[in-house]
Amino acid sequence: MKQPEPKSFFTIQILPAKYAFVVMPFILSCFMTCIVSFISTLRSVGWEAGMPDLWLGSWLLSWLVAFPVLLLILPIVRKLTSLIVSSS
Repeated sequence: MKQPEPKSFFTIQILPAKYAFVVMPFILSCFMTCIVSFISTLRSVGWEAGMPDLWLGSWLLSWLVAFPVLLLILPIVRKLTSLIVSSS
């Protein structure tokens, strides 16, 4: 009888593979907007007491725009990538 493999955070697969087209842009948009909004907010207002609150508001707004945009343009980006990158 096969022993079950120990589960860790990175090996638990919650969703089937067919949802990868939504999960990947979701994760990418979270990281991308988090980093870019942090740098932009820090550069605009500096490191002040209210900066984390401003950054969180900025991040949320930018994520609300970035996630649907990524869902729309990802097929175009994949097509352009396939034209540039060899399949072999």
